[in-house]
Amino acid sequence: MAALPRLVCASSVVLVVWAGFCSAVCVEVPSETEAVQGTHMKLLCISCMKREEVTASTVVEWFYRPEGGKDEPIYEYRKTNHEFPSRFSGRLQWNGSKDMQDVSITVLNVTLNDSGIYTCNITREFEFDIHRPLFTSSRLIHLTVVEEAGEDFTSVISEIMMYILLVFLTLWLLIEMVYCYRKVSKAEEAAQENATDYLAIPSENKENCAVPVEE
Repeated sequence: MAALPRLVCASSVVLVVWAGFCSAVCVEVPSETEAVQGTHMKLLCISCMKREEVTASTVVEWFYRPEGGKDEPIYEYRKTNHEFPSRFSGRLQWNGSKDMQDVSITVLNVTLNDSGIYTCNITREFEFDIHRPLFTSSRLIHLTVVEEAGEDFTSVISEIMMYILLVFLTLWLLIEMVYCYRKVSKAEEAAQENATDYLAIPSENKENCAVPVEE
């Protein structure tokens, strides 16, 4: 029953992304911040460039900071991919796009110890004829890993509304059935009373009640 509102939400997201794509080439969408243990989690990092800025050298650095700890490098893209020795060794996958506007990575087989703050640093050196300016940006992702997927709040509300609607429709149907039953019962009682009154009329009066036929 929660499939319909989820489908509506998914359709809305697709429309927003498509509208952004048509107007600005790419859309800087924030990453999800909750993952389920044992699944794959994509850490989304998008840094859009203007059309006239597409020609650029891009360096991407990913850092991980556990709670109460310090940043430690876990992944780097500098013309080639490089994975640093860390708790994520063998579990990181590059998901960047060819135009280097999407520089996301995926953590495979997420564990509870993977909760923490992930930092995505992007450095671009634009290749213009006169000068080569540098542009830097940074994205922070506060990731929480849980043992099981929690119930989506929107789906819970939609299910509650569905149950309320079903109860309302059931009550309305019962009221309509009672109303129709009473109406039919009154009609039958009225017909029975008319029949009883007709039977109580003497025979000679019944003949007098006949409508004379004109010749």
